[in-house]
Amino acid sequence: MERVKMAEAESLETAAEHERILREIESTDTACIGPTLRSVYDGEEHGRFMEKLETRIRNHDREIEKMCNFHYQGFVDSITELLKVRGEAQKLKNQVTDTNRKLQHEGKELVIAMEELKQCRLQQRNISATVDKLMLCLPVLEMYSKLRDQMKTKRHYPALKTLEHLEHTYLPQVSHYRFCKVMVDNIPKLREEIKDVSMSDLKDFLESIRKHSDKIGETAMKQAQQQRNLDNIILQQPRIGSKRKSKKEAYTIFDTEIESTSPKSEQDSGILDVEDEEDDEEVPGAQDLVDFSPVYRCLHIYSVLGARETFENYYRKQRRKQARLVLQPPSNMHETLDGYRKYFNQIVGFFVVEDHILHTTQGLVNRAYIDELWEMALSKTIAALRTHSSYCSDPNLVLDLKNLIVLFADTLQVYGFPVNQLFDMLLEIRDQYSETLLKKWSGIFRNILDSDNYSPIPVTSEEMYKKVIGQFPFQDTELEKQPFPKKFPFSEFVPKVYNQIKEFIYACLKFSEDLHLSSTEVDDMIRKSTNLLLTRTLSNSLQNVIKRKNIGLTELVQIIINTTHLEKSCKYLEEFITNITNVLPETVHTTKLYGTTTFKDARHAAEEEIYTNLNQKIDQFLQLADYDWMTGDLGSKASDYLVDLIAFLRSTFAVFTHLPGKVAQTACMSACKHLATSLMQLLLEAEVRQLTLGALQQFNLDVRECEQFARSGPVPGFQEDTLQLAFIDLRQLLDLFIQWDWSTYLADYGQPTCKYLRVNPVTALTLLEKMKDTSRKNNMFAQFRKNERDKQKLIDTVAKQLRGLISSHHS
Repeated sequence: MERVKMAEAESLETAAEHERILREIESTDTACIGPTLRSVYDGEEHGRFMEKLETRIRNHDREIEKMCNFHYQGFVDSITELLKVRGEAQKLKNQVTDTNRKLQHEGKELVIAMEELKQCRLQQRNISATVDKLMLCLPVLEMYSKLRDQMKTKRHYPALKTLEHLEHTYLPQVSHYRFCKVMVDNIPKLREEIKDVSMSDLKDFLESIRKHSDKIGETAMKQAQQQRNLDNIILQQPRIGSKRKSKKEAYTIFDTEIESTSPKSEQDSGILDVEDEEDDEEVPGAQDLVDFSPVYRCLHIYSVLGARETFENYYRKQRRKQARLVLQPPSNMHETLDGYRKYFNQIVGFFVVEDHILHTTQGLVNRAYIDELWEMALSKTIAALRTHSSYCSDPNLVLDLKNLIVLFADTLQVYGFPVNQLFDMLLEIRDQYSETLLKKWSGIFRNILDSDNYSPIPVTSEEMYKKVIGQFPFQDTELEKQPFPKKFPFSEFVPKVYNQIKEFIYACLKFSEDLHLSSTEVDDMIRKSTNLLLTRTLSNSLQNVIKRKNIGLTELVQIIINTTHLEKSCKYLEEFITNITNVLPETVHTTKLYGTTTFKDARHAAEEEIYTNLNQKIDQFLQLADYDWMTGDLGSKASDYLVDLIAFLRSTFAVFTHLPGKVAQTACMSACKHLATSLMQLLLEAEVRQLTLGALQQFNLDVRECEQFARSGPVPGFQEDTLQLAFIDLRQLLDLFIQWDWSTYLADYGQPTCKYLRVNPVTALTLLEKMKDTSRKNNMFAQFRKNERDKQKLIDTVAKQLRGLISSHHS
């Protein structure tokens, strides 16, 4: 039942809906009937609606028929009128047709023109649209073309800016075009290309900077030298009212401030070619040599690309590697000054570049990084200088190296780098410089001493006299009064050595310049070095000359005279040092010169060598002695060799007139003692097994000749008979044997007043044994044995008594 009721309800609703649709169809304009009909087709009761529609149409047809029947007469009338009108209409139609034909014929050209006009208007509209679209695309294409041109000309930073504008401003406006999509796809590649090319430019710049660091450093050091010269001129010739700039102001390598937000230059080059300037022209600044635009461009590009940290790390890493290469000295650097100069130029060039980068970029390098590099450079540089400077044996090279190090330190100090350690190292090099000077002056002194003639300097005119006086401080009123020609007491090596000592002092002073030392420190350094020169170098040179095998007595005498005068000149050397250092010798801790000791030691060595030389000459003459110990003849004169020896001694001591009195006296006494000792040894030597009284008589004549020489006073200053005491032993021994005064000797032996006090019983016994008859084949007392047998027995008795004396003495 319910289903039936529901079906009936649905049927009623459907019928009401169909009724409503039909009313809408009847009342609605045919142009808007579509939605109404769609509702019918959308429904499920299409058939029933069609039945209702057919029913409604039949109803309307019946009503039309009724209405037509009602109006039929009027219809007939209307038809009649229409028939009448049909003829007229036909005429009108013909007229219209004819008119239309004429119009079509006449308007054909117009239609053609209108069609052409239509096509033109269409083309015009298309062209206008195309122009509008092209106007949107042209800026993109222009920007892209500009980008390619910038890439081609290596203007990478502007290219990156152009790329940014292209990507964010222009391409979004025409993004639906295919070529724009290609551009968008190429943008990351272009960025990488710019990044890679800029990095390549940076690598080229770094390589160029590495190769040209020495040129940059040379320029910086030249400017430092110019500033130092200017400072010296200002100090020497101060100008009133002039304001002296500080070193940093007066010496500015990079005077152009470059902002870190934009490239310095659009040109890509690391080092600009600059010809060498003449000395009188201004030295080009490092900014004239270096184009830093590759660094700035690469920095800006990486900053824009968000990779600044990567760039900073790469730059610092590469520069550290370059620093290690720069700080590696060449193995032969010590051979020439140019080797050191190139080494310093490279270091200065490196840090000039880094200092400029520090001040013209924001954070690419920082002070901590620079300080770290400088600490490494300082330690490696000092180590290299210590090693290579130790090979330098030329003091001029060491001095030039010192000046170069000072200029190197001054140049870097301008840029704020601490250089105290370099000056401390220069104090170490100062000691080495002193050693090289000492070696050089050792050769100078050796040449002077070897080339000297060891003769007093002769002067034949006042001009020559003043020349010598100007070279050496010497005053002698007696010599001044003497007429020309005259002689100085010393030889030429005295003024030469004196002047070379002064030259050495000047050389020491040169090294102390620009080391920021006080006058006291300079004075102390000069005095210590001069003391080494005197006590070691000059002393050794003098000692070597004195100890030469072929040196003569004349040379030794002249050396003593020369050293005496050099000793007196030490006070003038003190004054000379005081004048150049302005430090009084009375100042506390002032080092004193040891020249006096040096020359005294040399003089004493020369004196000893004179004594030794004299003794050797005496020995040479004694080697010529040819005694016939077995002779029985009594001689009447001294031996020839001894006469020649005495003549030699007389001539030698005549040369000693300029020597100090004690030296001449000591030499003379030493010679006489040595002569006496040698004669005694000659008499007692073991090779002389036998001798005769006649031989003793000849020997006695020789000793008398010696005593005569001693009495003649060859050297003034001896007291009476003092020199003869040198031969007293010989004299008493010979008197004992020649006078055969054994009874007196044996009786007074041991008494202070004994006549033969200096005769040793052992010596007497030795000589006596030589006179005994010990062999029949070789008996030099054969005549005595035949004629004087008693005397032979006496000899035996004396010998026995002498042995007794010796035994008792030993016991």
